Amino acid sequence: MTTLFISDLHLDENTPHITSIFLEFLKNQALYAEALYILGDFFEFWVGDDDPSAFATTIKQALYEVTQQGLPIYFLHGNRDFLLKKHFFRATGCKLLPEETIINLYGIPTLLMHGDTLCIEDLAYMKARKYVRNPLVQMLFLLKSLKKRQAIVAGYRNASKAHTQMASDTIMDVTQSEVERIMLKHNIQHLIHGHTHRQAEHHFKLKHLPATRTVLGAWHEKGNVLVCHPNGSQEFVDLY
Repeated sequence: MTTLFISDLHLDENTPHITSIFLEFLKNQALYAEALYILGDFFEFWVGDDDPSAFATTIKQALYEVTQQGLPIYFLHGNRDFLLKKHFFRATGCKLLPEETIINLYGIPTLLMHGDTLCIEDLAYMKARKYVRNPLVQMLFLLKSLKKRQAIVAGYRNASKAHTQMASDTIMDVTQSEVERIMLKHNIQHLIHGHTHRQAEHHFKLKHLPATRTVLGAWHEKGNVLVCHPNGSQEFVDLY
């Protein structure tokens, strides 16, 4: 058995090839895993659980089918899909996890995060994040019509792209001191996250002991999964 981790699929009806890769992955490799963890930005955007589109329905049905066959699927909110709420999880059989979650990964305590809160030098994003994560702001947003919500999100996406293009690479990446602070806070030596799209394994010392930060890749052109084995090893596998 293996445990699988993915993030930053950015599923969207305008990128059907990525959706097809995910659906095939779900029916084949994922179905036979011990568990699947999706660490945020599963969707390019999510404006509410009342989305009636064929695209949303297809994804929800596919998730439901594999969870009913016994595959545990766990979610973390990302910065694009934090409006996934209880109706989505009831419809899919998936489970939502807190934004900082520790699991026992084959005997290794491992911290799971989306990763956006580690980018503390991106002050503009951190300010915007605090605003949109406010429960009152979310409630008022969800009271708007679906069409209005989609228009608002489209504007946000354009602004986000402009910010990403202008910001430096340093600002857009995690801050090492914050990584170490969070890992020390939870007393763990292994962190898995997404968000930055910079797939890699980073090895360093923490409390004079070996520590690892594993960064998941994005699915802009092809799928990518982190496969963790019971013997403690892990590997990135591309999905075409």
